[in-house]
Amino acid sequence: MNKKLIEHIIDKKITTNGMIETRIQGLQLFKITEPIQCAPAVYQPSITAIVRGGKEAIWGGNKHRYDNSKYICCTMSMPIETGTPETSLENPLLGAYISLDSRLMTEVALEMESNRGSSQKITSAASPQGVTTAIWDESFTDALYRLLLLEEHSMDLAILGKSRLRELYYAILTGEAGNSFTRAFGIGNEIARSIKFLSSHLTETITIDDLADEVGMSRAVFHRKFKQATNMSPIQFVKSMRLNHAAMNIAGGANVNVAAMDVGYISSSQFSREFKRMYGLSPKQWAKSKERIERSALS
Repeated sequence: MNKKLIEHIIDKKITTNGMIETRIQGLQLFKITEPIQCAPAVYQPSITAIVRGGKEAIWGGNKHRYDNSKYICCTMSMPIETGTPETSLENPLLGAYISLDSRLMTEVALEMESNRGSSQKITSAASPQGVTTAIWDESFTDALYRLLLLEEHSMDLAILGKSRLRELYYAILTGEAGNSFTRAFGIGNEIARSIKFLSSHLTETITIDDLADEVGMSRAVFHRKFKQATNMSPIQFVKSMRLNHAAMNIAGGANVNVAAMDVGYISSSQFSREFKRMYGLSPKQWAKSKERIERSALS
């Protein structure tokens, strides 16, 4: 199945700049025609399939460029900086974003685990990668194409929607990033569970011991496996997650002090120091820079 068919479907559905919802669970289509500088974001478990153009992401201190040679896999919530600095009207970014249904992905991962032979079991030493890529193999391409076709027919969507999603998830789990997704959603998903726990307790004081205890690991083993999965220490991850959420809220118009408190900061001065150290601007300077960008985009 040719990726060009997928590109044609997406291009036909989107006539303006931006992201659109589809009637398919978790599936959004996007077309970006203006350059966007890297800015803080929090990726949720998802797949991003770029069919045209490219984007940048910074995580774990490293810059990565993604295009249509591989699809992007996020196996757990991750604080990231992402943008499309090379995008233009002549060179748009075009693709599909699939927000993963954790219950369905876990169901498929556990079914696969129970049906594997003992020699094929994922070992406990394996670590999921928070963000990775996978080759567009034939199974993934065919499954995504078949999923996109559903939106044209209401009856097909109602009857086949879940089975086509299962087919896509199966293609992901059997693809190049399959081990990472199996470790994140199947048996032994301790790091993914600890990040899910952290994400729901951002306003509280969470220690490494709290996270290790939550998943039944020693502090030393948890620290090692966490860094393998995210390229960050637990402390760095917690700080990045909180600051990225705050930066996104400030960019959306939230008051700086409110944004700080919403992610657990009690001291506004500490928040400002750590924010500037992370992004090179104070929270107020950050808010003003976003206002300027929005005004120039509208002019």
